[in-house]
Amino acid sequence: MFSVTIRDHMMIAHSFRGAVFGPAQQLHGATFVVDATFRRTELDADNIVLDIGRAAQELSAVVGQLNFRNLDDDPALAGMNTTTEALAQVIADRLAERVHAGDLGEGARGLAGITVTLHESHIAWASYERAVSELASEPESR
Repeated sequence: MFSVTIRDHMMIAHSFRGAVFGPAQQLHGATFVVDATFRRTELDADNIVLDIGRAAQELSAVVGQLNFRNLDDDPALAGMNTTTEALAQVIADRLAERVHAGDLGEGARGLAGITVTLHESHIAWASYERAVSELASEPESR
């Protein structure tokens, strides 16, 4: 399996529901380093996994929908505890939707999977991995 990883970052505000979150139930900020890893079993005709420049642009666009926002106010995320794990899934699903729409180029249609990892700090991170062929369960509504 071949892979290429693109990196970006975002700063958000949010709060959580549930006693398990303790003081994080209050509005607080978080800064994430965002890694999106694109995988395929064979390289395309140009011997690449995908166009890195286009992948970087699309990751930036997806992250830009969340960056500098209070996620508690985002209607697409209403009712969701926007944990690191859940946000990794939101970003992966939105990237997969962009692959299906052709936004990452025709070569990206041969991708097997996407993994998004959100790094909260140098000691804690979470990932979500999905197949590209799967349709997102709630396109653009997350």
